[in-house]
Amino acid sequence: MTRRTPPDSPLLFEDVPIVPDFRLELSARKAGHWPVAGADEAGRGPLAGPVVAAAVILDPERIPDGLNDSKQLSAARREQLFEAILATATIAIASSSSTRIDGTDIRKASLDAMRRAVLGLAIPAAYVLTDGLDVPMGLPCHGQAVVKGDARSLSIAAASIVAKVTRDRMMTRAHLTFPAYGFADHVGYATAVHRAGIAANGPCSLHRMTFRPLRKDSVMPCEEERLD
Repeated sequence: MTRRTPPDSPLLFEDVPIVPDFRLELSARKAGHWPVAGADEAGRGPLAGPVVAAAVILDPERIPDGLNDSKQLSAARREQLFEAILATATIAIASSSSTRIDGTDIRKASLDAMRRAVLGLAIPAAYVLTDGLDVPMGLPCHGQAVVKGDARSLSIAAASIVAKVTRDRMMTRAHLTFPAYGFADHVGYATAVHRAGIAANGPCSLHRMTFRPLRKDSVMPCEEERLD
């Protein structure tokens, strides 16, 4: 079982970068851990669809320009960087379905997808930087949880882009099967259009039945959820 390391906090650092850089990766390499993978997920908040995780090992000599937290990038820029990452880095992607999310919970499903993404890398990682508060259990190496990691580590930023673009594409394809919900536009988040689709048609097999307002003890929310 991999030892879990406590998450750090940007409040502990006086020189937190405004945009992600490669310092955490180089620090791990200096300590004898190489290669370093960044891991992140997309889709914790939606009412429908999977949560998707990505693990990325960047080539220090070929890091694409402009990597950043996926939420800070336009959809067009994410698509461009996605292709650049695939062309220059080692990546792996894993997902947890809505059924798995309902059977456990979103945190456990997200961490399990992240673990499987890391294990799927063609080049085994010697160290893993994860976005958030947790390092998944069951990794083959040590790791570090990095608060706001997608804004601090280039590897995590790359993983956030890969996860986000992959999930958005999955939900766009899901729209072809379930056109009544507008998945191509909101990718499963609780927008007014999505809530109206649920009200008119009921949930489909992609919906997370343990999430409000789909849970039986819940009511339909009146505010749209933030898209990540």
